[in-house]
Amino acid sequence: MKKSLFFLRYCLILLVTNLVLAQAPKKIIVEHSDFFDVNQIETPDAALLTGNVRVNHDGVVLTCNKAYYFQKENYIKAFGNVQMVQGDTLFLNSKYAEYNGNVKKALASGDAVMSSPDATLVTDIINFDRNIQEVFYDTPGTITNKDNTLKSNSGRYYVKQKKFQFLTAVTITNPTYVIKSNHLDYFSNSGHSYLFGPSTITSKANYIYTEKGFYDTKKNLAHFLNKSYIRYDDRIIKGDSLYYDRNKEFASATRNVKITDSINRGIVKGHYAEIYKNKDSMFVTKRAVAVNFVENDSVYIHGKKLMVTGKEGNRIIRAFNNVRFFKTDMSGKCDSIHSSSKTALTKMIGNPILWNAENQITGDVMHLIGNNNTQKLDSLKVLNNTFIVSKDTIGTGYNQVKGQNLYGKFEEGKLHDVDIVKNAEVIYYMRNEAQELIGINKNKSSKINLILEKNEIETITFFQQVDGDIFPEKELPENARKLRGLVWRGDERIKSKDDIFPPEENEDNDKIAKATKSAEAKEDVPMKIRKETLNYDKKKGKK
Repeated sequence: MKKSLFFLRYCLILLVTNLVLAQAPKKIIVEHSDFFDVNQIETPDAALLTGNVRVNHDGVVLTCNKAYYFQKENYIKAFGNVQMVQGDTLFLNSKYAEYNGNVKKALASGDAVMSSPDATLVTDIINFDRNIQEVFYDTPGTITNKDNTLKSNSGRYYVKQKKFQFLTAVTITNPTYVIKSNHLDYFSNSGHSYLFGPSTITSKANYIYTEKGFYDTKKNLAHFLNKSYIRYDDRIIKGDSLYYDRNKEFASATRNVKITDSINRGIVKGHYAEIYKNKDSMFVTKRAVAVNFVENDSVYIHGKKLMVTGKEGNRIIRAFNNVRFFKTDMSGKCDSIHSSSKTALTKMIGNPILWNAENQITGDVMHLIGNNNTQKLDSLKVLNNTFIVSKDTIGTGYNQVKGQNLYGKFEEGKLHDVDIVKNAEVIYYMRNEAQELIGINKNKSSKINLILEKNEIETITFFQQVDGDIFPEKELPENARKLRGLVWRGDERIKSKDDIFPPEENEDNDKIAKATKSAEAKEDVPMKIRKETLNYDKKKGKK
């Protein structure tokens, strides 16, 4: 029993001794020095090493011209052509250095240069903590990494991760762009940059602002979140999530997208957009709407898909599928719209209907023609099966004009002078100044001219082959008071900018927003790029 207790105690003592020995700091080893001297008067605690000095400590080799070696403190001060080398991962060069073997920390100063396989740091003072494999500096420094030059007033380098971290003003200068940020994490091996807080990327092509983003400086691919926007010469692109490819000058935006055209005074909104700068092309979908400013008013155009192409002065807006638009004094619907700024011509294609003041206008083809000099709406052309309808101001009847083609002129945004050409027919409720019905005008002719004042017909002029009369109300039966083909669609009228979205789209707006989140991964942001940005916060402690 006593032998067993003795053996147990012996094992415990041996274990503790081994642990203490294992934790004891290793001594700095002097491998070479041309001269070795101990001066008890000048430096009683240190040995003076001169000429081709080389020392080693736990994998780090230090060389210099001269050194003071404090053996008891396990500490060394080095002078002249100092170099510290850690394997093939880190090289520190300076005029002066200190190294503490007990805590495994180093300081290099005087034209200090840190080199790794991927980058070079130049600054006044460099600190190196070998325990955690981190290099840090608090003096203005310059880092060179292939085509990228980074400048900052302080920074930290994580050796194993090959990551630079800057928490003060930092600038990355590339032949193509300049990045500025107050918090940037930069991986020298991959060229990946992570931006936090107000940050900018400036180039000849554009200006980018973000408060959280990822930029691959090698592949020129980026993903931006948090109040981000891209500004070109005449456009600003905003969205909750932006993807950017500098090689193709391509950008896409997801959720709450807003593209502002400062020159043409237009705005395009939606939940997903693609912009090709070099092609002057823009595509927007997911609750898309284009807003253009005309005659001190705003025109809102909605379609399931919107396309804007062409340079300033030759820009074309196309809207597809269930197009609806609204202006204070005008609104309409059709299958698609084609609008050219060069010709000032807007074509409403496929079942067009237009409401101007109280007038409902329909036809097979409808053209709205502007004036580029006055920047105002000039005229209207409706081809085939033209119909103008408005409700009688007091009664239940309808004022109707029908014909093959319509040619109208606008004044102050409202139809004023209208010609109905070929097979023209009219039914019009005539009232005196007291608004009393004096008769119903029912006529046919080859051409009819209408002059409208205050949204009402002021005069009607018939040309050639006139056939008809003014009938007292009692003499014209109800079934004769409507022209063939009349369809009153007043309940479809778009009365506000909110009405441009069909009811089903308003109901599905939340679904659209959710759909764009999944679309972000599939369409606008490559999955790898998106994950780099979104997951980096979680990985920061591990990277």
